[in-house]
Amino acid sequence: MNLLKSLYNWTLKKAEHKYSSWILSIVSFSESSFFPIPPDVLLIPMIIAKRTKAWTYAFICTLSSVLGGVVGYAIGFFLFNSIGILIVEFYHLSNSFNSFENYYKEYGILIVLGAGFTPFPFKFITIASGVFSLNIFLFIFTAFIARGFRFYLLAILLFIFGEKIKFLIDKYFNILAVLFFILLIGSFMLIKLF
Repeated sequence: MNLLKSLYNWTLKKAEHKYSSWILSIVSFSESSFFPIPPDVLLIPMIIAKRTKAWTYAFICTLSSVLGGVVGYAIGFFLFNSIGILIVEFYHLSNSFNSFENYYKEYGILIVLGAGFTPFPFKFITIASGVFSLNIFLFIFTAFIARGFRFYLLAILLFIFGEKIKFLIDKYFNILAVLFFILLIGSFMLIKLF
């Protein structure tokens, strides 16, 4: 937990760095196609450190995440048998992916909406969208709504309650870190149930 706390404190300091927006953009982009860490890990401390930039950071996360989602879609559509399968196997989701097809064909848009807003691994959905040939324009539109809602809601809450949330994070960091990982692991377990 000390390592996570150090990372949190480091991120708060780096929020002032001139390249912090680029780092946030890269993490948001890559998380939507292959990277395991969600951008919230950077977004939250960055907004806490600079609340006046909350809307800018939310926009960066949304746009970068959707662009990364398009790359994930392309991996699923064009490169699933080479790159896509490696990403799915890395997360131990091969069996889930095969049984997921029927759900996806029936509820594709709702699944993109749900995964884009929740801690559910978005990369799994972006790749699946390409594999199962979800309409690309519908995918992009839905991803913008879901990711935008997630990041802007977070920005609004942090903008309004920033100091109180910072106090709670500082005071209960270890408990919050454990809860975050439980949610993250729970999302992977939920995928495996399909």
